[in-house]
Amino acid sequence: MNTYLFIYYLIQFCGHSWIFTNMTVRFFSFGKDSMVDTFYAIGLVMRLCQSLSLLELVHIYVGIESDRLLPRFLQLTERIIILFVVITSQDEVQGKYVVCVLFFLWNLLDVVRYTYSMLSVVRIYYHILTWLSQTLWMFIYPLCVLAEAFVSYQSLPYFETFGTYSTKLPFDLSIYFPYVLKIYLVVLFVGMYFTYDHLYSERKNILKTFHVKEKKN
Repeated sequence: MNTYLFIYYLIQFCGHSWIFTNMTVRFFSFGKDSMVDTFYAIGLVMRLCQSLSLLELVHIYVGIESDRLLPRFLQLTERIIILFVVITSQDEVQGKYVVCVLFFLWNLLDVVRYTYSMLSVVRIYYHILTWLSQTLWMFIYPLCVLAEAFVSYQSLPYFETFGTYSTKLPFDLSIYFPYVLKIYLVVLFVGMYFTYDHLYSERKNILKTFHVKEKKN
């Protein structure tokens, strides 16, 4: 299973590294113009990486990855909803600057996280990488949630205009998706509290264990 996990983390690391490098090079080459077509340049690889990340729920469920299922589920769900339901469905949203910012923040976190996870499988630990993987999210994750909320807010007029996902049901009932999205915005911030609390507890445990190992060595 360690071999499988290493290959999985390696694939994710390569995917997110490609996205991060592509975005960085394009920004320094074309400036703000590169931000408008970020989704068209890296959207396919982003969708593949995020779809693949759903395997992590299976990893936790079968016990080959040690983590709590609910916090990871919340993290993955918020990304899947924003990427596939909100951004992918609305061409007008895909060219927004905030989408580029969101993708940059996601991949910054993931490059560090998957590097740490990949090396941890083969029991290679570096103090700076361990600290960075357990600390960077404290600043970046809230920014990700704010960016996700802003993307959702900017998409509301398009969902209202085009009626995407809104549908009529039997017995004079209907689903008006903009209302669903507004409710989701509230749930997003509630979920952030639980996820942040879990990640902070996890951070304390991992850093404590790492310091103990360093003292023994």
